[in-house]
Amino acid sequence: MNELLERVFSLSDINQIIDYISTELKKPIILESDHFFLLAYNSYYINHFDSANQQTIFSKKCPLNIFEKFVETGIIDQLKTIPTPFRIKEMKEIGLNQRVVVSAKYKDTIMGYIWIQEIEERLTEEELDFLYQASFHVGKIINKNNKSKQKKEEEVEHLFRKAIHNGFKSEKELKWEAAQLDVVLPSIYSVMVLNAIHAEEELVEELKETIRSYLNLKDNVSHVVIDQSNIVIIVGCYSTKYSTASAAMQIVQNLLTHFDSDRYSNIYIGIGSEYNHLLSLYNSYKEALEVVTIAEMLGTQENVPYEYARLGIFRYLGAINDQNIQTNYVNKNLEILKEKDKESQTDLVKTLEVYLLNNCKLKPTSEQMFIHPNTLNYRIKQILELTSIEFSDFNQRCQLFVDVMLNKCRK
Repeated sequence: MNELLERVFSLSDINQIIDYISTELKKPIILESDHFFLLAYNSYYINHFDSANQQTIFSKKCPLNIFEKFVETGIIDQLKTIPTPFRIKEMKEIGLNQRVVVSAKYKDTIMGYIWIQEIEERLTEEELDFLYQASFHVGKIINKNNKSKQKKEEEVEHLFRKAIHNGFKSEKELKWEAAQLDVVLPSIYSVMVLNAIHAEEELVEELKETIRSYLNLKDNVSHVVIDQSNIVIIVGCYSTKYSTASAAMQIVQNLLTHFDSDRYSNIYIGIGSEYNHLLSLYNSYKEALEVVTIAEMLGTQENVPYEYARLGIFRYLGAINDQNIQTNYVNKNLEILKEKDKESQTDLVKTLEVYLLNNCKLKPTSEQMFIHPNTLNYRIKQILELTSIEFSDFNQRCQLFVDVMLNKCRK
């Protein structure tokens, strides 16, 4: 195997390296980038590519359904943490034969992944060691190739950062600059913001990587821009037939699935409105920031809509809060309930919040709070006995909800 390694080390073209390894091992190989884009492939026998390989080759990236299956089964996490080659069992539901995968690293940074189908015979320990040693050279070559792309990526990021800050005088100017960089602009888009100022650096990097991977698998008109403490995602589509707001919400759901709630508590998310005029990138960005500002003001995103278009009364919380401070306004009913919660370890303020959110309907409130309807009835009865609240009064309900929200700000 030493001779094979020397031959690999003598090659500087990524396609030649993958061709050589595939030929020597007599097995199909797929090389993907760290964001699961196809970089190179080869098979000693062309008919040995399984369905998963074929889809990757045809689309030039890992198919979304396969990527999501890898997330679900923990394979994506394993790729990031297991340094040596490891086996992945057959998954017939996605057309995946058993294979070995190893990360290709350069100076401890993952540059890509080498996938080898185990056709008929499994790789020997010697072959696995050869693959492991060769992976570092592959990582080195990918890094070298990436450096040549890095300048363009920085220029593309600068283009979109300039756009979200209203730096272009006309749409024609924006299109011209995009054309110089060979950037495909979306026909319709929404700007999404993840504010991670209070999150751990490790989580922020993980967020960036997950988002970029997901967008790369989806299309090439969506972009990620880092703007101070904000991860800004331009969620774009080719056609106005599609809803970018729905696509943005799908990203949110994927993130909520990928990260546990404790780690996610310091991340605030906002989604701006859909636009098809390119200069409105600024507007959509500002709208997304407004959602983030409200969630950060409250100290939680619980019950705060992610989409600017669904904010409703939340849009006015800041102004109302300022007015309340100036007039020393205090909701006496709410103060009574807070005092009762403190004295008796009850949860009346929270119950009131969820009850109001559900339009004073018992069933959805009890379901959201995971309590029995009888328990909820008892709590509502307590609230009515302790206060002068009248749930039949629409204006009072609105005032109560605002005051409950602003109570979180004071906390």
